Amino acid sequence: MATPHDTTPRKTAAADTPALQLDTQALEAVRRSTEAGAALPGDAAWRTALVKLLNDSLATELVCVLRYKRHHYTAQGLASTAIAEEFAVHAGEELAHADRIARRICQLGGAPDFAPATLLQRSHAAYDDSPGLKAMIRSNLVAERVAIEAYGQLVALVGDKDPTTRRLLEDILADEQKHAEELQGWLSD
Repeated sequence: MATPHDTTPRKTAAADTPALQLDTQALEAVRRSTEAGAALPGDAAWRTALVKLLNDSLATELVCVLRYKRHHYTAQGLASTAIAEEFAVHAGEELAHADRIARRICQLGGAPDFAPATLLQRSHAAYDDSPGLKAMIRSNLVAERVAIEAYGQLVALVGDKDPTTRRLLEDILADEQKHAEELQGWLSD
């Protein structure tokens, strides 16, 4: 007979398949470690490395906000009014991503790094001050594609180790893919 802490899969008589059950030892470990808040017990070194990667993503989002804001205010040309407004929308969405990432960093026991002096070094995407509308669209498309690649790699790295962070990254990845499709469409017009 199984003990309360035994996680050995048991076969059900009806179907000869393992019964689904929770790992009671892991649940007990969580009960004993409430000082960590939302950060679950586990590999502290892995969590520290994850916070560093998330801070790099935070820097990327903040640089994207700044680039989109600049493009919003400096876009000129026939289609510039509509595209400039979309640049402002994208800036707001990137800022929302930054906020969500910063919040998750805190939940993991880290500190979000908003230091302006190192944003560009930590960012995966570049800042751009191109004067032409097509160049602005291209630079934003490149930045979105870089973000898509970075978030895809992060999702793979996190895997099943941290489902909350993985879902956050997948949500942001979906937004970045929409941005890239929209930017690509503007270049095609």
